[in-house]
Amino acid sequence: MLDSDHMPLQHFFIVLEHVLRHGLKPKKGLLGPKKELWDILQLVEKLNPEAADITASVRDLPTVKTHMGRARAWLRLALMQKKLADYLQVLVDHRDDILIEYFEIDALLMSDEAIVILGKLLSLNVIDCNLCVKEEDLDCQQGVIDFSLYLRSACYHHDHPEEVTTQAEDNMSLVLDQKNYIEELNRHLNATVGNLQTQVESLTTTNALMREDLSIAEKNLRILIQENENLKNQLNTSSSTNHVTHEEKPDSQSGNGDAVLKKTLEDERKQRQDMERELHLQVGLKAEMEVAMKLLERDVHQKQDTIIELRRQLEDIKMINLEMYKKLQECEEDISEKTEMVSRLQMKTLQIGNILTNLQKGKPPGTGSHTPGSEGKNKPGSLPCSQSVSAISMLTLSDELRAKVDRLTSGGGLKRSFDDHVKMNKITEHTSAGAGTESAGTKMNKLDDVTTEADNMGEVMKPDE
Repeated sequence: MLDSDHMPLQHFFIVLEHVLRHGLKPKKGLLGPKKELWDILQLVEKLNPEAADITASVRDLPTVKTHMGRARAWLRLALMQKKLADYLQVLVDHRDDILIEYFEIDALLMSDEAIVILGKLLSLNVIDCNLCVKEEDLDCQQGVIDFSLYLRSACYHHDHPEEVTTQAEDNMSLVLDQKNYIEELNRHLNATVGNLQTQVESLTTTNALMREDLSIAEKNLRILIQENENLKNQLNTSSSTNHVTHEEKPDSQSGNGDAVLKKTLEDERKQRQDMERELHLQVGLKAEMEVAMKLLERDVHQKQDTIIELRRQLEDIKMINLEMYKKLQECEEDISEKTEMVSRLQMKTLQIGNILTNLQKGKPPGTGSHTPGSEGKNKPGSLPCSQSVSAISMLTLSDELRAKVDRLTSGGGLKRSFDDHVKMNKITEHTSAGAGTESAGTKMNKLDDVTTEADNMGEVMKPDE
């Protein structure tokens, strides 16, 4: 439920006002009447009787004095009524004979873009708004739009990568929630369409039955009219016959003949009154059935329009479902690629650990000591100069490789396993090497190859970070 204090809703009314006033013709001459947006909106009630209520309410508002204020109040009431898109659609449908008098030929409502705008306004019917028009000052100039609410800093993602990752997860959950909501809405719409189709079928059956009843009643009415005419002819014939017989009979029998004729005449009159009463009843039934038929036909047309609109909304929802499914597949592909990169880094870390273990196994335990005056001399159990340099180089490469793994990983299992191997290497960093210089150089080359490959993996991971 949105109220008048909702800032995006205020911005929406400002933009909609500019859209509706775009290309409005100025007044002709100094004394000519000025063309206002309120004059155009008042024409909607002539084209759509449902707009008469909000138009009358706007005219009776005591706090609104100007034409522009009445137009703004009308737009807010139409949005609360969820008929804003329908009312503007009526104006766009009559733009060749009505809007051409108020707008320039290049106005936004006169172009094909108006249909796109009406399609977007149709989606506002799902939003409930509670706007108090009497408390707002609609006559004054509306404020400007603060676009900072809709823009983000360009360096935000670079300075806060962790927040970006969290926001991506939130966006994914939001997309999934929207997908579930749309699927639920789709099921409700399908159920509604099924109910409407059932109602249409029942109404069609009822309509056919009423038409049959109407045809039978018309047939009976024609039969009754024919019988009434026959009775009238018989009554006229009987009256003329009685009159002739009364003249021919002698005066002695005139009393009995008059009594019989009066009785017959009374019977004929009663029958005639009954027939006329039945005739009036059948005429009334026919009129009622015609009115009922018209109401049923109008109801069927309204149901058909509703079904068409629901089918259009169902197609839009299907398109949104397809787009959301594509986005979900793209996110899953990105996650699988990053998982593969992490597994490869783990394998490389294990290889580095194995190489360091092999280097440590190739050095027999022994400690070399330097005494003053013994520089340049190798005692038994001390490392040669070339092997010492190789050991120092391997330690340096191990430190560099550790720094790269720290940069590629975020405190996981890779970093801990590599720290263990480095600690083992530091314990034996002063031990003598039992293997020859050639095997140590070969292991150094392997360690350089692994370091180079880790650099390449780091370069691959940098864009993802």
